[in-house]
Amino acid sequence: MAFALINGRVLVDGAFRDDVAVTVEGPNIVAIGNADAGVERIDLDGAMLLPGFVDSQVNGGGDVLFNAEPTVETIAAMGQAHARYGTTGFLPTLISDDLEVVRQGIAAVDDAIAAGVPGVLGIHIEGPFISLERKGIHSASHIRALDDAGLEVLTSLKRGRTLVTLAPERATPGFIRSLTQAGVIVAAGHTNGTYAQVTAAIHAGLTGFTHLFNAMSPLTSREPGAVGAALDSLETFCAIIVDGFHVSPVTMRLAIRCKAHDRFMLVTDAMPTTGGSQRSFSLQGRRIEAQDGRLVADDGTLAGSDLNMLQAVTNAVEMLQVPFEQAVSMATAAPCAFLQLSAYGHIAVGKRASMIAVRDGTVERSWVDGSSLQL
Repeated sequence: MAFALINGRVLVDGAFRDDVAVTVEGPNIVAIGNADAGVERIDLDGAMLLPGFVDSQVNGGGDVLFNAEPTVETIAAMGQAHARYGTTGFLPTLISDDLEVVRQGIAAVDDAIAAGVPGVLGIHIEGPFISLERKGIHSASHIRALDDAGLEVLTSLKRGRTLVTLAPERATPGFIRSLTQAGVIVAAGHTNGTYAQVTAAIHAGLTGFTHLFNAMSPLTSREPGAVGAALDSLETFCAIIVDGFHVSPVTMRLAIRCKAHDRFMLVTDAMPTTGGSQRSFSLQGRRIEAQDGRLVADDGTLAGSDLNMLQAVTNAVEMLQVPFEQAVSMATAAPCAFLQLSAYGHIAVGKRASMIAVRDGTVERSWVDGSSLQL
């Protein structure tokens, strides 16, 4: 059945309009303008209507962790937790683990998409093909170089997008090229690679950087490192965690002056505490606690974040000093461009009807592919 969303402040082509209705039929937006007579009308009463947020790095939420239980049920619980904060599309994310756990996660995502779990767009496999020197919270016991066995696993998802974060120095350009030729999206992260190594990976097909600045070789006077390669490459996408803890706002503001804003995308790197009731959890045998907004292990190592996408957008306005419309684009259009999801990320005719109604910092309504979510 078709319905029309009326009396909203609709974000269309980067600007708000209050003179249009958005008509939805099935999973798609079919009209922007006047609502046809006889169509069910949903009155937004002045709320903002935004494209739904797309988060490419979601480790957990709602008190569950994907690594701990890589199942359809875990994915559904994560999606429900993040939906309350405007996320209508996400990649369940595995940090470095045994290949069998990665296989289980891939199978769970395949099954979740087949079952129609709302919002699941694919999987993000963050490691284990990363640097020991830049492992962060990842367990050293799982870290390995990319080989044929790993390549087989990484290319096995049947439905949705596969995003792989790896260290270019732990994977040859040939392996990276094989991944991209198989449709895998490759990002650099947890890398101690040189500028030359990371640039070679870009030439082989790498298109993104996972949590820019965090767990990667820094920009220095004589060696630009992974950060320098990221900022020098104008076409690649940079994911940033805008929580005020992972990266200084000053550093992020300098970064977004280096290339177009549409190449920066917001991610949460969220853990079970996001949308959950518990303030601590176990990550591969290590206790992680929420302390003053940060998630830390007992040695002070950051362990993902307690962030949600609605707060990330607000933080981008305040910390990066970008307009609200641009912050929304960094949570919608940019990640969709990176993930090659052309049907999402905008409110426009022919796009998927994944949208949120927001008022006073709260998500009031949410739709995924034209279906209303229970928040």
